Amino acid sequence: MMGDLRIGIIGTDTSHAAAFTRLLNDPSDPHHVPGGKVIAAFPGGSPDFPLSINRVEAYMEKLRSEYGVQATESPEDVAAQCDAILLEAADGRVHLELFKRIASYGKPVFIDKPLALTTRDAGEMLTIAAEQGIPVMSCSALRYAEQLTAVLEQNGRTGILGTDVYGPMSVEPTQGHYFWYGIHSVEMLYAVMGPGCVELTAVSNDNHDLITAVWEDGRIATVRGSRAGNPRFGAFIHREHETAVVDIGAGTTPFYASLLQQVMSFFRKCQPPLDWSETLEIISFLQAAEKSRISKTTVRLTKKRG
Repeated sequence: MMGDLRIGIIGTDTSHAAAFTRLLNDPSDPHHVPGGKVIAAFPGGSPDFPLSINRVEAYMEKLRSEYGVQATESPEDVAAQCDAILLEAADGRVHLELFKRIASYGKPVFIDKPLALTTRDAGEMLTIAAEQGIPVMSCSALRYAEQLTAVLEQNGRTGILGTDVYGPMSVEPTQGHYFWYGIHSVEMLYAVMGPGCVELTAVSNDNHDLITAVWEDGRIATVRGSRAGNPRFGAFIHREHETAVVDIGAGTTPFYASLLQQVMSFFRKCQPPLDWSETLEIISFLQAAEKSRISKTTVRLTKKRG
């Protein structure tokens, strides 16, 4: 494709929709990401999810009044008008339904976190994408945070013995315990460790969560989530002769801008930077952590879709 891509948004019930539109449509923004412009959006919104339904109209009005984005009547209208789609709906429960509605248009789709709240929904989306030949990408912005990327670019995942990641972990009842904010830290975990987790144990109280996970090669990693105390994300990355300390908040490029650079490259090349198997394992990890937290037992990850 030549020239700027016409970008569509499905779901204006999240700050992500406004952030991505600003970064794409405003060349004066210091972190402007070139190559596309948001031209249309379907507001959406989930009535039983206050953080969704109470924000959807305000963000849609912001997109319309400040960036000239046209509101549409349906996801299909967005898909018909645009070259690529940002599926931004805040409610992970509706992602499968929305994806089904636009799949036949064959446009590349970025699905914001969380891809889904179950491995069944995630696996069904993968099947649809494969059948329709649709390039799909899904992840949290924290995976591409500047400080984490800088450390990993030095030696990649080579020689990593384990990691301890941490971050805020607010909970939204409609989104399960870990899928709403826990996914950010888990994406960081997988950016460091790669796939291959076989079992985990989750411990939780009112203020804190701790997930201890074991990889098939024997490596151990942890995720610490907090609802009290330090609100920053970070990680300790352990190699044989050193431990790198990563303070995510010390970067100068916003998380969304780093992610959007990857998304725009994906839209251009129609080749996602992440393997679907890793994305699916992250959903399996979160689902297993939910089960472990409730059952107070160690849970093995499922390797099958559905």
